[in-house]
Amino acid sequence: MSILLDTTVVVGAAPLRPDDVVAVARHGARVVLDPAALEQVAASRMLVEGLADDPEPHYGISTGFGALATTFIAPERRAQLQASLIRSHAAGTGAEVEREVVRALQLLRLHTLMTAHTGVRPVVAETYAAMLNAGITPAVREYGSLGCSGDLAPLSHVALAALGEGDVRNASGDMVSAADALAEAGIEPLVLREKEGLALINGTDGMLGMLLLALSDLSVLLDTADVAAALSIESQLGTDAVFAADLMELRPQVGQAASAANLRAFLADSPIVASHKGPDCTRVQDAYSLRCAPQVHGAARDTVDYARTIASRELVAAVDNPVITDDGRVESNGNFHGAPIAYVLDFLAIAVADVASISERRTDRALDPARSHGLPPFLAHEVGVDSGLMIAQYAAAGIVSELKRLAVPASVDSIPSSAMQEDHVSMGWAAARKLRRGIDGLARVLAIEVLTGTRAIDLRAPLEPGPVTGAVRDLVRTVARGPGHDHFLSPDIEAVTDLVLSGRVARAAEGAAS
Repeated sequence: MSILLDTTVVVGAAPLRPDDVVAVARHGARVVLDPAALEQVAASRMLVEGLADDPEPHYGISTGFGALATTFIAPERRAQLQASLIRSHAAGTGAEVEREVVRALQLLRLHTLMTAHTGVRPVVAETYAAMLNAGITPAVREYGSLGCSGDLAPLSHVALAALGEGDVRNASGDMVSAADALAEAGIEPLVLREKEGLALINGTDGMLGMLLLALSDLSVLLDTADVAAALSIESQLGTDAVFAADLMELRPQVGQAASAANLRAFLADSPIVASHKGPDCTRVQDAYSLRCAPQVHGAARDTVDYARTIASRELVAAVDNPVITDDGRVESNGNFHGAPIAYVLDFLAIAVADVASISERRTDRALDPARSHGLPPFLAHEVGVDSGLMIAQYAAAGIVSELKRLAVPASVDSIPSSAMQEDHVSMGWAAARKLRRGIDGLARVLAIEVLTGTRAIDLRAPLEPGPVTGAVRDLVRTVARGPGHDHFLSPDIEAVTDLVLSGRVARAAEGAAS
């Protein structure tokens, strides 16, 4: 996790921006609480404390939870009730969730606390902010959330750490006890009061956090997909004529037009492209994987835009149950159901699989002498002795096959829980987890296409690539070898994957095109 020492994110009644979440989650930006919003938090807490003294039961304040919602809890047992809720719900299992995901869900829960709709004391919000700023990351396990009543288990692990229980990663990344980490940071462990346990765990924060991180990654990867396609089109002697603006206007899809504009810019002034234009060219139409790149990449862009719309609405939300309304009522609701987020997470997984699939097809064409228009088999240096990039394509094909499986929607599944009280759930957390794996796979497939395309344009010598593709080729050559006898290939793929994920491939193309 990089640290943005000069960046702070203010958390208050105003919605967080997607970039705010990424800055805190991924880059360690500091959190500052809005004093005016804290005053509103204190005011809403007074309403909860008044209801706690009411002899009439109020859900989550003086009752049990879920299927035990009608069980009245005596005042002297309510502190134990809140602690028991967190301890019992911190039931995650499996691999540890990534640090950036945990920080994202903790920040988003803090944001909801600061809306003054949850009824917690200001100290609860202050403790969460202090933990984020101290780099204390609770150990959250991969399995446990059904995406309804929010991400209960993941959020409970965070709340447990705020109580000084369980394990955390400190700022150095070492696993230590929460009690020791809080003590070292000078943070007093929380002792929860009425309503506060529910307020810390009834939210869609985990799945929303992973959605926002995914959208940040996809904004880079879809630009990179256009770069990779340009490398393939150029090196396979494809035409750029099919990307003309007036042809795109005949089908006014926004994402398609954006990708086509990128391809025109990335292929501009290419001597390789110019070499086969004119009356002597016998090419009628390129294969779909080349010719239809804007249509596929553009559809993915439009899907991302739709997902951003859903995420932006969720960032405005105050998801809790029960909630404190603006006029002071305490009302049960179903806003914790993750369906809106789960659907778009699954939708994005479909787009990710398809963009990777068309990328792998372009890579495969480059390696096949029957389709590559003059390139050596597998781009090998000495055919028969060297295998070139044959197995790199195998790796891409294996990833694409997995991405197709990961594209099967999680959100169409449901399994009842809590004695049939929670009888329909979203599986949004599962949708988010598989999307993260899908994004990693897409980056690797694109890296293999970039590695293949840059090697192929080198093999077109003495013809030179265009300014943009040449700049990308030069960047790749800083970490991966060009044509020549076979060598250990895996480090090259990993290094180019790092270039893709960091955005350096996309930035190199955009810089050369400007």
